[in-house]
Amino acid sequence: MKRASTISLPVEIGLRFIGMWPESAYSNLYWSMYMTLIVVAQYYQYSYVVARFDVNNLIILTDCLGLALANTLVLLKLVCLFWNRRIFYNILAAMDRDWRECIINDSSIMMTVADQSRRCSLVLIGIHVLAGFFLSIGLYIIRMMNSNVSRDLPVKMQFPFAALESPIFEFILAGQMFYIMSTASMAGMVNALLASLVIHMGGQVDILRRVVMELHCSNDDGLGTSVTLFSDLIHRHRKIISLSNDIENLFSSIALLQLLWNTLIICCSGFMIVLALSSKKGAMVLTKSTFLYIAKTLEVFVFCYAGEFLSFKSKSISDAVYESLWYNLMPSDCRALLLIMMRSQKRLTITAGKIFDLTLDGFMSVMRVSASYMSVLHAMY
Repeated sequence: MKRASTISLPVEIGLRFIGMWPESAYSNLYWSMYMTLIVVAQYYQYSYVVARFDVNNLIILTDCLGLALANTLVLLKLVCLFWNRRIFYNILAAMDRDWRECIINDSSIMMTVADQSRRCSLVLIGIHVLAGFFLSIGLYIIRMMNSNVSRDLPVKMQFPFAALESPIFEFILAGQMFYIMSTASMAGMVNALLASLVIHMGGQVDILRRVVMELHCSNDDGLGTSVTLFSDLIHRHRKIISLSNDIENLFSSIALLQLLWNTLIICCSGFMIVLALSSKKGAMVLTKSTFLYIAKTLEVFVFCYAGEFLSFKSKSISDAVYESLWYNLMPSDCRALLLIMMRSQKRLTITAGKIFDLTLDGFMSVMRVSASYMSVLHAMY
């Protein structure tokens, strides 16, 4: 039997791993342990960057800085998610209510929504896990096979002790691989969570559109049925608006961090790709930078597409009202539909820090800015 939930099992496991799932056991302990791991690893990563900060050696600087910024972005996104956990819990409660209400009459739509959510979650998390694998384990194995250096760490960190001596080296190596794989999974989980919430809201809009298209049947059953249908219609519309506002409040700060931070990360990884291609060597650097570039570009695209999807779905409500058989209804019912149409003209969307809307045009702006910064770095080099 399929799970009656829009949140896929991989996303739920990721949320339980960091102690963000409602009523999960030892949630504060899991959260504290994982945040401590990321903060400690970040400290040693940035210590390496600061110790080797030299404008004349942009290759090492951008290579290490890009990965450090990517992990910092995961840390900040998880902090924002934890800070707004009450809003997140309210969203989950609203989604559970939607499933209980729609499980009989609209089960086909909801099951389709759940299948779409699971597929998107698997794709988004899978891409980030593959990127983390090749950034850590895959490239490390290739480097050890093709290098004369006996020991090297996949993530550049500056330690105040001899980190290349056994058994400290083995412990650090295992910790770094877990660190990279877990942060990559968490980055994919946050993106998959946004996709799941937006897909769920899209399913609620489709149910609302179906109710609107069936309003022409109300006159055949009398005034009481008409009042009931319009009451249900208005109630559904208000729930969609409330859910969209909660999603906006939950992901607004995360979206702003996503756009600003990923602009720098895409710039650094793109710069490394250009250098690797121009020098006709450095296959490992090219592979590493390419996977990081793809993953971070996908993150920005997911957020911008989610905002565009919400806007499209909110506008489709007014289109459904216009396409319905409103001319067969009573004048009072038509006035109620007119109010719903006017309210749906104010589109629902996700903003970046309440500053600007996330759209596909915004995604192209991020790519253009990243390319501009990349050209500046290339000119300096």
